[in-house]
Amino acid sequence: MKTTVFAALLFATALAASPAAAQPAPFNDVGVTMGHWHIVSKDVEVNKKLFLGMGAKMFMVGGNPLMMFPGVYINLNLGTEKGEGGSPGSVVNHVGFIVNNVQEQVAKWKAAGVPVLPGTNNRPDQAFVVTPDGVRVEILEDKSQAAPIQHEHVHFVVPEAAIPEIQAWYGKIFGAKASVRNNNPVADVPGTQLRFNKAASALVTTKGRVLDHIGFDVVDLQAFIKKLEANGVKLDRPYTQQGPGAALAFITDPWGTYIELNQRPNPAYIN
Repeated sequence: MKTTVFAALLFATALAASPAAAQPAPFNDVGVTMGHWHIVSKDVEVNKKLFLGMGAKMFMVGGNPLMMFPGVYINLNLGTEKGEGGSPGSVVNHVGFIVNNVQEQVAKWKAAGVPVLPGTNNRPDQAFVVTPDGVRVEILEDKSQAAPIQHEHVHFVVPEAAIPEIQAWYGKIFGAKASVRNNNPVADVPGTQLRFNKAASALVTTKGRVLDHIGFDVVDLQAFIKKLEANGVKLDRPYTQQGPGAALAFITDPWGTYIELNQRPNPAYIN
């Protein structure tokens, strides 16, 4: 698989953007923060237009579009690969943004040509956007937030018996803080909330689908890998340097979520 040099791209983007816009959430006490989604688009231009219509900033890095929202970067291609299958049906059912006013933002997006679906039972504080190739994005509302839109969550679906296990695993490996939202277990990593719901049976891995993987940024990737190995987590791709101070590796969680780990070239800059 051809993998983009994502850590280096993020650094270049951070330098190009204003500091307030480029900074992700601070690292937690184990050196982890939310990084990115990696979409293997069937049509990059269509997805680019959709995310621009939702308010993304775009940077062309190495000839490829990199979309940025507060709290997350979105890569739209992976070499010449094409993803098969949307996010529903995989262990990551959908991802989510939060906006300051759902109805106002939806009106703007529709005017920009973004297809928007209503919330469950026409809830006015919820909406959904589904990319043409099947990535489901939930939109929720927080009227108190300053930004019009920012990253909020990644939503997993696993067998009911596995929910305590996946919550505990993300706590142990990524330092995610366990809590409860709407009577459902969640776990918070800076920049995102990991949410868990039950599925009737185990679902397929994200790898190879349109939402191929999610990514977390870490302060010291080599040290983080030692922690993974001590906890019996095997690497799908070993530690790979991507330039001065930049490196990546890949793992798969026990439920099938493919995860990229990135060390940025200069964490001190981002903090």
